[in-house]
Parts: sequence; structure tokens; C-alpha cells
Amino acid sequence: MTSLKNRSEVNEFIFTGVTDDQELQVPLFIMFTLIYLITLVGNLGIIVLICWDSCLHTPMYFLLSNLSLVDFGYSSAVTPLVMAGLIKGKMTISFKGCAAQLFFFGFFSASETLLLASMAYDRYAAICKPLHYSTIMTPTLCTHLVSGAYVCGFLTSFTLTVKTFSLSFCRSNIIHHFFCDMPPLLIISCSDIHITETMLIILGSLVVLFPFLVILASYLLIFNTVLKIRSSEGRQKAFSTCASHLTAVAIYYGSVIFMYFLPSAKHSMDTDKVVSVFYTMFIPMLNPLVYSLRNKDVKNAFRKAVRGKPH
Repeated sequence: MTSLKNRSEVNEFIFTGVTDDQELQVPLFIMFTLIYLITLVGNLGIIVLICWDSCLHTPMYFLLSNLSLVDFGYSSAVTPLVMAGLIKGKMTISFKGCAAQLFFFGFFSASETLLLASMAYDRYAAICKPLHYSTIMTPTLCTHLVSGAYVCGFLTSFTLTVKTFSLSFCRSNIIHHFFCDMPPLLIISCSDIHITETMLIILGSLVVLFPFLVILASYLLIFNTVLKIRSSEGRQKAFSTCASHLTAVAIYYGSVIFMYFLPSAKHSMDTDKVVSVFYTMFIPMLNPLVYSLRNKDVKNAFRKAVRGKPH
């Protein structure tokens, strides 16, 4: 990163933060602290529970445990710094710290989209190919899906981070946001950003739109199969299995597409902040609830853990 730093006259960045209203800073700090604690306990608790109970050693829960890890990761890349800024009344970050934050946030975010696609494929195999499920979702395939998500996330984020911080930031060091993200960083760059924007669109399409197409195709096949089920109870159970995943996909992809794929003229930076708070803090908190607390197997595992029963 030293060579990148030499290309910039900026040693640190100053965030405008979530709000300029001083009276809102303490309430926001309390709210974000509660959200982060719930995110921490919820996601790490799910990981521990899945590792502890052998009944949850299935492809679906293996993917869920990695999704929980990713949710915890990209929330941790942003939320603690925001909380510290609300307490100090000023949010600053070093040049290298900004690059690190952008990398880790991008890495976990890109990995999440691919894990969501893997979970959609798992649901497709379970509902459309139930007799062959165990031969389709083998441990080897699950490992490859998760490893591929992390590798693609790493390569995408690393490439965009290096390209972004190869730009010069001599125009200003004030970021009109509450964390280091590409759109607000490109705004304050005095370099030609067309190539960087093009790379963002291309790589973003690969890690966002391609998994979305996989999810869409999986659910089209799932709905086609479910509609053929004669029992209304069976159809309801199948739809219930997919409802949580579909809800999380709609919220996550809706936020990401709004932030990175709509023209900037369509929305303001203040609107971007609201959307960013939602998908960086609320979604990682909601996912354990959406995926797990409504799940009978997870509830049973939790009761056994509380009662101290052997796994």
C-alpha cells in the first residue's frame, strides 16, 4: 500500500458521518451498539450452535454458518468505527485504514452474494431433486461452493481496492459518508475515474448480477415443482422453507443494486447513507432471525444447548 499512498496527497480521511444533528448522536450510538451486539451474538451463536450439534451438520447449515460468518465480518468492518465516531464527535480514518476497510467490506459483501446463490441452489436440490439431494450436495461440492465464494470475493475486492487507491485524492479528504465505500471515494478523486467506474460495473456484475440470475433460475424451477405438489400442506411447507431466503435476497440485492447500479443522479448521498445503514447494520442483524430462529431444527438445537444435553 506504500506505493499507493505516494500517489495521494491525503494522509487521512474525514467522514461527514451518519448525521450532522448533535442531539441524535447519543441515541444513534445506543441503537447501533444494540444492533451490533445482537449481530455479534446472533451470528456467532449460530456458528457455534451448528458446530456443536451434529444434527445440524448438513449442507444447508454449513452454508448458513458461513453466511453468518460473512455477516459478522462485514458488519464489523463498518459498525465499530461508526460507534467510535459518534462518541468522539468526529470520524477520521487513515489512508491505509480506509483502504483496509474498503477491502474487507468488499470482500465480505461479494462473498455474501455468492453464498446466497449457493443457498438457493441447495434449496433447489432439496425441493426439486429430493431423492438425489445427498448425491448432489456432497461435502466436496459444499466446500467448493464456499471456497469459491471466498476466493471470488477476495479477488474482486482486492482488484477494486488497489484500483481505487491508485487514484489521487488531492481535491478533498472529506468523505460524505460514514465509511470508506467506492462511490463517495470516487467523488473526491481528482484523477480520471472512468476506468475505475467501468471496473466496478464489470466486477460488480459478476459478483452481484450473476449470482442473482442463479437465484432467479433456482426459484423458477422451485416454484414450478412446488405448484405440482398436490397436497396444500406440502406446498405451504415448501414455500415456507424458501420464504426466509427470498426475503433476505430481496432486501440485500435491492439495497446493493440501488447503491451501485443506479445512476448517481437518481439518488442523493443522504439517501445512500440511509440505504447503507440498512444493509451494513440491519441485514447482518436480521439474517440470524430470518434464517434460524424460525427454523425448527435450530430451535431444537438451541433448547438442547440450554439444557446441557449432549449433542
